[in-house]
Amino acid sequence: MQRKINSNKYQTFLFLHKNDLSHNRKPLSLLPLFGSKKGVLNRLILKYELDLDFVLIAVTSSLKDYTLCFKINKQLNTNFHKIEELSLSSRSSSSSFFSRYFYQIPNSDTEFYLLANKGTESYLIPEMKRVDYFILIKNFIDQEDLNYIIDGLNKLQEVVVAAEVDPEKLKSKENLIF
Repeated sequence: MQRKINSNKYQTFLFLHKNDLSHNRKPLSLLPLFGSKKGVLNRLILKYELDLDFVLIAVTSSLKDYTLCFKINKQLNTNFHKIEELSLSSRSSSSSFFSRYFYQIPNSDTEFYLLANKGTESYLIPEMKRVDYFILIKNFIDQEDLNYIIDGLNKLQEVVVAAEVDPEKLKSKENLIF
């Protein structure tokens, strides 16, 4: 039997093993490595680090997502287009859906996602409720290109502010992994 326990920083899995000798079943292969005995509760701690191999830009603007994309496409000479909405399930409420736009630099692995922070039921990053959108850049670009993008976003009249955010400092950074 396996039970998952969530904590703030780590997930813990508890395995309960009962050696069923009446059916000649072998114990779970993982448990004997830790010296399990019949009816003994074994505790394994799974430590993991999230792979946050992306750059995150927070954008505050009162524009609708499609209008913002149009203006970004004109300003930065990109081609953001709408893709399937990002769906997140939370414990307290039903699933929340967030609009999502995608652009990939031609002949490159660099991917850009424009994500709405406000979804149908909740926020993508609740600790940053004043931010309207995030631009997530996977397969990192150099600092000069990043500065060009941020400067271009800030030149848009309807954008209040665009700034880089360190994803490591976010409490809900796991929402950005998809």
